[in-house]
Amino acid sequence: MSNTAQLSAKDRINSLLDSNSFVEVGAFVTPRSTDFNLQQKDIPADGVITGYGVAGGNLVYVYSQDASAMGGSVGEMHAKKIAHIYDLALKMGAPVIGFIDSAGMRLQEACDALNGFGEIYLKQTLACGVIPQITAIFGTSGGGLAVMASLSDFTFMEEKNSKLFVNSPNALLENYKEKCDTAKADFQAKAGTVDYVGETEISVINKIRDLISILPANNEDDASYEDCTDDLNRLVPLMASESGDAKRALLDISDSNYFFEIKPDFAKEMVTGFIRLNGMTVGAVANRIEVLDEAGKVSERFDGSLTSDGCNKATSFVTFCDAFNIPVLTLTNVNGYRATMEEEKTIAKASAKLTYAFANATIPKVNVIVGKAFGSAYITMNSKHIGADMVFALPDAQIGMMDADLAAQIMYAGEDTSVVKEKAALYAKLQTSAEAAAKRGYVDSIIEPATVRKHVIYSFEMLFTKRESRPAKKHGSI
Repeated sequence: MSNTAQLSAKDRINSLLDSNSFVEVGAFVTPRSTDFNLQQKDIPADGVITGYGVAGGNLVYVYSQDASAMGGSVGEMHAKKIAHIYDLALKMGAPVIGFIDSAGMRLQEACDALNGFGEIYLKQTLACGVIPQITAIFGTSGGGLAVMASLSDFTFMEEKNSKLFVNSPNALLENYKEKCDTAKADFQAKAGTVDYVGETEISVINKIRDLISILPANNEDDASYEDCTDDLNRLVPLMASESGDAKRALLDISDSNYFFEIKPDFAKEMVTGFIRLNGMTVGAVANRIEVLDEAGKVSERFDGSLTSDGCNKATSFVTFCDAFNIPVLTLTNVNGYRATMEEEKTIAKASAKLTYAFANATIPKVNVIVGKAFGSAYITMNSKHIGADMVFALPDAQIGMMDADLAAQIMYAGEDTSVVKEKAALYAKLQTSAEAAAKRGYVDSIIEPATVRKHVIYSFEMLFTKRESRPAKKHGSI
């Protein structure tokens, strides 16, 4: 067992799976290489335990690297065992869960080990968009293993003992571990590489079990539902006051206040995660202008702009949902793009990718405009203009080119203040109100905040059998 691990490789698997359900595959596999005295070393299961079992009643395939066997290093047969698990999972249409705790590539096997990494990468690529891939890091995941973890759909890390890096902190120019430990879970979570960080291995494993329970088993599975015990017509009286903190709003909308947040520490101005509506798993993407603490007080504020990190966070999430036929709900509250020198380097491309992700997705798409919706940033956020199936707006929502006061100042520059003020009020009524957008067909209905839950539920019920064809092509290039 690794000196940095709390559980053995086998214990991790048993903690993930339902009692007595694990069936090991390839238990007697040993390395073929005998170079550099490998023939003298006993490497149980070649450093990785592989097999299948049931997690919450769902079939899953699993591999768990064993750091007690040559550091869990990846060699030829080690890689072939993982690749074989992927082959079985693809045949059966079931998720793959990987537990990483490895010293990296086995130096004694050199090119065979490199080939092994390549074989795993290929299997992960073939599985991408077909079956969910979830990786948890419980020890070291460096170099090629960092790529392996990032090829997964979701990456989890244990807070204290796990390390994720392509280059170690001491190898980075003008950096060293004591200055900034770039391999730590906290650093990688804030960088957006990791989807969830848990305090203990058990908390990480329990979170994975939760995620498995809400995801479809594959891209053709339609069984990611559970019986809904919540009232479908339940009102959400706090919606109006919570619309600024999208996380709180989504919790209130969801069945029994369920919300599985993705990347909570990265780009906090954009919230992504899974909720349930009438028992159905729904992906949620929402702009956030403030963070409310447990007492309902504002603990952090954002400027309501769309950022490159926020766009990238939402893009990968929407793409995953589309691949696995998970409907998407958006809560829009955006006043434009972040205006800084650094953002200007990346925001155009990042927003283009998010626009493409929403427009390209053929899943049911519902949008609720809960605050401001200004400029092309609003268009990007799953607007009717790029293919949203249903768009709702709250009565006080503002939808248009820009804030009415600013628009009046531009159009009536040099006029008296009273004239500008009068024109601003007129502009707000004619061009930026929810009613004005609804009259043009850009909003399907103006709804009261408390009724958001029932309206989105009925919309997704109506869209359940949605079918949408697109021009024939191999794939897009954005």
